[in-house]
Amino acid sequence: MLVASTQLPLPLLRRGKVRDVYEVDSNRVLLVATDRVSAFDVVMRESIPHKGAVLTQITAWWLRQLEGLVQHHMLSSDSDEVIAGIPVLAPHAGDLRNRMMLCRRAEVFPVECVIRGYLSGSAWKEYASRGTLAGEALPPGLRESEKLPAPLFSPATKAEEGHDENITVARMRAIVGPTEATELERLTRLVYDHGQAVAAERGIIIADTKLEFGRGLGSGKELEPGEVILVDEVLTPDSSRFWPEKGYEAGRPQPSFDKQPLRDYLESQRMAGDWNGDSPPPPLPPEVVEATSQRYLEIFRLLTGSSLQTGSFD
Repeated sequence: MLVASTQLPLPLLRRGKVRDVYEVDSNRVLLVATDRVSAFDVVMRESIPHKGAVLTQITAWWLRQLEGLVQHHMLSSDSDEVIAGIPVLAPHAGDLRNRMMLCRRAEVFPVECVIRGYLSGSAWKEYASRGTLAGEALPPGLRESEKLPAPLFSPATKAEEGHDENITVARMRAIVGPTEATELERLTRLVYDHGQAVAAERGIIIADTKLEFGRGLGSGKELEPGEVILVDEVLTPDSSRFWPEKGYEAGRPQPSFDKQPLRDYLESQRMAGDWNGDSPPPPLPPEVVEATSQRYLEIFRLLTGSSLQTGSFD
């Protein structure tokens, strides 16, 4: 079942590129990952089958791996449990199954916490042209997709629409405060290091990822009021670059377990002069939609060891 948007009997707090966020009460929110998909900061007209469920359930799986290491916002990702606690959602159970998460409410820091273990994407483009990242010099002679000497924390501003902007750590400190910036970097490195180790056991490289944090509102099990917690999606194919370890070679782009078929198609449209890179996007052929869906399902299977359809993963 494709879910491009939701209309639930709860107050809508915001509708992002992918997620619809609803207020449950003063301490809890409901995050619903739709099947909307964006690329190059443009939301497509078409939806990607299973995408929202993959994003929600991969995030839930990772948060279970991170228990004891970092506090997070998830209260439950079990559809039956959530609906039992919020009965007004029962008529919408079919649309919501596997794609909703009941979460602690948080005051989210206005920065993306990006960490890069490999030189790719916008970081590679800036380095190739200027030898820098967010204006700060990197060692000379690095190649595309090369593993960095040490994971590089490179925050960015957040943008609901348009492009995120890479910023220096100094600017991040000015935005959120020096104590908070230090803690956000520490937690980001902790999550990335653990994620890298887990993924490596499955033959996957996490080239980079972006995380979000907030101050938890209210209290809960083992959570102090105002404590910094991990929020939103975690180590998903929308927030991370997953590469197969087999065949990895620096000096070229890598195949990726994400929406690469979509990006490749849009690039071909841009190169042919059929799309200028802005909204509205070009229509997506069915084979591009299907190939993108299969990429999401494949990374779910590789990480969790189960298919999404079974729902049986630890």
